[in-house]
Parts: sequence; C-alpha cells; structure tokens
Amino acid sequence: MLLSVLAIANTAPKWAGFLMSNALPQNVDEAIELTDVLLIGNGDDTVIGMPLVDGAVVKATVVDQYRGDKIIVFHYRHRTTYRRKRGHRQYYTRLRIDDISIK
Repeated sequence: MLLSVLAIANTAPKWAGFLMSNALPQNVDEAIELTDVLLIGNGDDTVIGMPLVDGAVVKATVVDQYRGDKIIVFHYRHRTTYRRKRGHRQYYTRLRIDDISIK
C-alpha cells in the first residue's frame, strides 16, 4: 500500500510544495528540519495552520544542488541605441523528504 502525505512549508522567501525549492544553504547529503509548515494532509485528514501548523516538522535530506536553465533578459528602448542583454540562472536545491510528522 502506498501512503501519500502532502506538506507545504515556508523555506525563506517562497513556499515549497516539495520536490524543489530555492537554494537552501546546506550541503549535499545533509539532513535538515523544516518547522514552518503551513499545511499537512494525507487522504482524509488535512490540517491547515493559521498561519503555521503547531508542532509540525518535515525532515528532509539534500539530494542535489544545481542551477536551472539560462533565461535571457533583454532590455530594449525604441529609437535609441539602448540594448542590454543579460542572462540569469536560478539556484535550486532538490530535497528527499524522509518524514512528515506532527508532534
């Protein structure tokens, strides 16, 4: 039987709905604990925090840190010689969720 549990947590500037999130300052194979959990749900039961779920903890392991695809940012102004071309690559951290629990 496959048991699926969902958790949404706050990991700095953005929320993460767990597979990827913004870059977290951890090393690969390091265990982390996320305590700012906004929602926990499994099948029938759903717990929504106001704003956080009390005693909820998501334990995860950092699997990979990488950079996303390059995005080209091009600024152009009409009838002038103003052209700026810049690139941007976002940092990502891939997490493996080990445990989702409410104490």
